[in-house]
Amino acid sequence: MANFTKSHVPRFSAEVYQNPYLPEGGREVHAIVTVTATGGGTTGGRPVSAGGAGGPDAGVVIMVDCSGSMDYPPAKMRGAREATAAAIDTVRDGVGFAVVAGTHRATEIYPGGGRLAVAGATTRAEAREALRKLSAGGGTAIGTWLRLTGRLLSSAGAGIRHAILLTDGRNEHESPQELRAALDSCLGSFTCDARGVGTDWEVKEVTAIASALLGTADIVADPAGLTADFTRMTEQAMGKEVADVVLRLWTPLGAEAVFVKQVAPTVEDLTGRRRESGPRSGDYPTGSWGDESRDYHLCLRVPAAAVGQEMLAGRVSLIISAPDGPASATPPRPLPQGLVRAVWTDDAVASTSINPQVAHYTGQAELAQVIQQGLDARKSGDTDSATEKLGRAVQLAGASGNEATAKLLAKVVDVVDAATGTVRLKAKVAEADEMTLETRSTKTIRVKK
Repeated sequence: MANFTKSHVPRFSAEVYQNPYLPEGGREVHAIVTVTATGGGTTGGRPVSAGGAGGPDAGVVIMVDCSGSMDYPPAKMRGAREATAAAIDTVRDGVGFAVVAGTHRATEIYPGGGRLAVAGATTRAEAREALRKLSAGGGTAIGTWLRLTGRLLSSAGAGIRHAILLTDGRNEHESPQELRAALDSCLGSFTCDARGVGTDWEVKEVTAIASALLGTADIVADPAGLTADFTRMTEQAMGKEVADVVLRLWTPLGAEAVFVKQVAPTVEDLTGRRRESGPRSGDYPTGSWGDESRDYHLCLRVPAAAVGQEMLAGRVSLIISAPDGPASATPPRPLPQGLVRAVWTDDAVASTSINPQVAHYTGQAELAQVIQQGLDARKSGDTDSATEKLGRAVQLAGASGNEATAKLLAKVVDVVDAATGTVRLKAKVAEADEMTLETRSTKTIRVKK
């Protein structure tokens, strides 16, 4: 295990779990890398980033859907105002913040002028007063909200850059290509937690936004739950102490990365986000960190070798990167590193053994996949496929001890035998229950050690 320490920076550690043994000619090596940060989120120090000198230590922008549908029922807009006020109250002194009203265009509600306000008693009071201006009317073009948020956070030069997005409907006033282009322009600029209120929004749309911007996605079916959710999200954002952390993977000549996935606390495929960072090395974004732990699943392909040979298959380290440029190892002490090995053996027991951590997270990734496939099949009317996939999901959830997902599945299917995955589709399913299962399908549980 390796560590580094810097003033007001979390102490990072990296642990590798794997079975390094391959049969003669074997080429694929799997490993779970557990990265843990401690001592940063409770220090109260200034967040660390490659940029932001002289600016606020952090910046938060809250995007509130103000399209016409937010008035049906009126509790949605009322809940949004109250939740935004609660989030503002949670922002700590000295943090930059702004509120954006989103319709078919984006409007600065507070403070205005293309800037962030600095949190304090006066600005919080002013912001709460400005929230009275939030009213429902117009369409939905989320890309414009994201672009404005990106400009506000970039202009402030903040260290930690975070956004909260609330919507209640589909992105009907811009094309999917326009939303994708907006997301692409925001990649690496800020993280974003996205929430859908009610049941008239599109799960894949909201989860795609959160995924692209390395944030969380969830449903708040009842507007009464918005205040607690917004408060919790803002508290978590205030706990971040280091921004723009990337996972750097180096592989030797002849070896390559097949995939890199975050597998805890949620499943997130980072493979396509790789940016080359040097000879045989690439960086995968992980966003901002406070006191927390995350797990990553690496699959590496190495050159085939004979029994008795051994090689370093890969080296993993954490790097604090510049928000708009290439990653750079700026801290003065070594960053944590984890080594992935490959050893060729003629011991069949050793080479066929699956590491418990690898097995657990392979199952969790499959669980997320079959839930999505099952729900898609159910929506398309393919009941046989839906029953098969959701039955497999019940089996995986039960075997891994993922009780939260098992409870959500039980609202969509009648479980006959969890151990064998025998289920029946429920004739009637509340829309909120189905959307909750879909939205939370990627949440995993840690392996029991």
